[in-house]
Amino acid sequence: MKVYISIFVLLFSFFGYSQKTLSKLLKQYNDKGVPYISVQELASPNTDAIILDAREPSEFEVSHIEDATCVGYNDFDIDRVTTMIPDKDKEIVVYCSLGIRSESIGEKLKRAGYTNVKNLYGGIFEWKNNNFEVYNSNNKTTDSVHAFSKEWSKWLKNGIKVYSKTLKTDG
Repeated sequence: MKVYISIFVLLFSFFGYSQKTLSKLLKQYNDKGVPYISVQELASPNTDAIILDAREPSEFEVSHIEDATCVGYNDFDIDRVTTMIPDKDKEIVVYCSLGIRSESIGEKLKRAGYTNVKNLYGGIFEWKNNNFEVYNSNNKTTDSVHAFSKEWSKWLKNGIKVYSKTLKTDG
């Protein structure tokens, strides 16, 4: 699985600079097998969704959306999720950095029988770009967001870009 992520990052590095908009990027990598939910919809007080973070634990530790549960990507375990969320009709929102890994995890949830799964459009980057709060591993608000890579970081317009567990930042 890590090989696939590496290949994906290399392909994005090569082709990514030609992307002019987030919608074009997501259209290139996603097939909309999991419907999108906007950051504004998720932030709405009427939303009662379970929020799953499909990034790696080291990314989650830097920052995450409040009340999100890290389910990871490389080590995603559907059995853990079915134990945690037995109601397969419950609204679930999955997010990652931009919405690509989260679509993959969302598709796994749908195959496991979950009926109300949504993918956060633009992921945590779009969340932070819209000035919504993110929280660190101590559940304190932070401006830091794990930027995944230098190539991905161009999509994060607000906040402090973090690239590793050692909290190296850019900007």
